[in-house]
Amino acid sequence: MLKLKSLTLKSNVIQSPMAGCTDLAYRILSRRYGMEFAFLEMVSAEALVRGHAGTHELMKTSPEDRPLGAQIVGCRPEAMGEAAAIVEGMGYDLLDINFGCPVPKVAGQGAGSALLAQPEKAEQIFRSVVKAVKRIPVTVKMRLGVADGSGREAARIARIAQDCGLDAITVHGRTRVQGYSGQADYEAIARVREAVSIPLIGNGDVLCGEDAERLRRTAGVDGVMIGRGGLGNPWIFKQIERSLSGDRSPVQEPDLATKKRVLLEHLELELAHREERTVIAHMRRIACWYFKNLPGVAQFRGRINVCQSAVELRHLIESFDGQGPTGTEDVAAAA
Repeated sequence: MLKLKSLTLKSNVIQSPMAGCTDLAYRILSRRYGMEFAFLEMVSAEALVRGHAGTHELMKTSPEDRPLGAQIVGCRPEAMGEAAAIVEGMGYDLLDINFGCPVPKVAGQGAGSALLAQPEKAEQIFRSVVKAVKRIPVTVKMRLGVADGSGREAARIARIAQDCGLDAITVHGRTRVQGYSGQADYEAIARVREAVSIPLIGNGDVLCGEDAERLRRTAGVDGVMIGRGGLGNPWIFKQIERSLSGDRSPVQEPDLATKKRVLLEHLELELAHREERTVIAHMRRIACWYFKNLPGVAQFRGRINVCQSAVELRHLIESFDGQGPTGTEDVAAAA
């Protein structure tokens, strides 16, 4: 169980906000297979305040898509406060502040992980957001630091967040400079645990129950956040819950037939919420999540990259037999 102000979660395994990945179809599907709490994709505070149409598309939800958190990114305290009030008014269950995104178009503008090196600006943002939000929990997701992997920068920002009244902190065990390379450092996350008393959630390289157990044991975290490990793998949330609860029974990995069936279910959810042309382009990446590392996946990707219709895409998925040369496909990185 994880209690954050007005929000009580039965599970302490939650899904990370991931740009270009955690859309409505992804969230609904993952909930069907055991995920409790989900995040929207990251949204720009400035775009939200200005009423940008694309931002509202990212924030699309449905009654079954609950409990649900939103994450905002920006560097101007006034806009972050305004955006926070909008998020709460829209009925989301939690608001997260992004201090972790390493991509140049975000960090290069002084937002995301760039704020780890700006404690005074960080405090201004935290105070502006906390003042604007009246009921729901406010959290922050950050990295260990800009280039320093010791966790000192994250610990400093975490203490400021706690002093400003935030309800929890999530730490991804890499620096901004690392991006998604190397390994997440759980011992460095432990330094943040030592710095604050509010709930701490750990993130980074959690791909199975054993990883989650090591993260909790090493860093003393109260919750575990799943990012890229959940792409094409909606079963991971329940698997990790079982492991953290002490269940040592063997994990039954989904076979190819199950993966194909769930991928087709994912496709139908995408078609229910987007126009077909957009779905086809989006599914070219999603489909390879499900078949990652299986023989023949490289050839499969080549075929779906020239696919032009949902009918054709269904056929390609149904006919994939997991045979042929072994290929590996990278999945999208997440903040």
